Amino acid sequence: MLDYTEYNNVFPSPGMINPYDHKGTGAIETFRKSLGGVLFVDRVLSRLGIGQGTAYPPKGENGLRSLHQQICQSRVSSLHKISVLYYLLLDHDDIHPGRSQWADGFAEETGLPKKYQIFMRGLWHMDRKEFKYAIENLTHPSLPTEFADEITIALVRHSPTSPSDYTLALAYFHAAQPVFTSSEALELLFGALARTNVTEALDFSRRYPEWTRQQLFERLVASILEQPEKLGARGKELVSAALTGEEESWFHEYLRRGEGRKSKGTSVLLRMRGVVTGRLSSTAALENFAGHL
Repeated sequence: MLDYTEYNNVFPSPGMINPYDHKGTGAIETFRKSLGGVLFVDRVLSRLGIGQGTAYPPKGENGLRSLHQQICQSRVSSLHKISVLYYLLLDHDDIHPGRSQWADGFAEETGLPKKYQIFMRGLWHMDRKEFKYAIENLTHPSLPTEFADEITIALVRHSPTSPSDYTLALAYFHAAQPVFTSSEALELLFGALARTNVTEALDFSRRYPEWTRQQLFERLVASILEQPEKLGARGKELVSAALTGEEESWFHEYLRRGEGRKSKGTSVLLRMRGVVTGRLSSTAALENFAGHL
């Protein structure tokens, strides 16, 4: 088995192109800034006790040698150390024509299990904002949902096509089925669900305790009111749902006395629900909002 503690056993000879020259480090710092100041590799290094955001990217070969030494001296398992070195070798592979295979060769020689390779490759693609390739790796069935909150936040906030395209974020959610530990990740994911599929968002909200459920339900109603051009179709999807007694109460409370009362579409939603529940059935009421359907 390869001795990964020897620098020269891990990295290409000094004569090869260095991914951590001025241009390379500048590109990495640009990605870091665009991802809110923290890369996924920063989080991994932090778990090794290596300063977040200061050790990576290393500055030239001397910086790489220093980082290699810090990794090898960290108090974690060999698998975790080898995983980080594998990530660094992906940087080397990336800058060489034809994508060299240093990372894969290193993994084979050190016996790094496939799931560790898949996970680190997924994080590497996240750090390059290559989200499509990232989730192809990070949703592999062999992987735990590690960094699920941070991955979800990045995918919702940094859509590669438009701010309202949640395709990749929802693809990750459906495939990985993560359990969120932060309110930020939960709120962002629910916002994406609410703007995309009312029924699915409602079902999702029902997984949580009452207080959180109420907040999510109100957020769902708010998301419908925020898109007046889709009020008819999306509103119909909500008012036609079999709401629980609590949800019915929250619906009326939010629209009559809560923040929803300020929206132009409030009366429309209330009338639509009234018709569905039989509380309002006159032709005149239907005509009032027929144009929204």
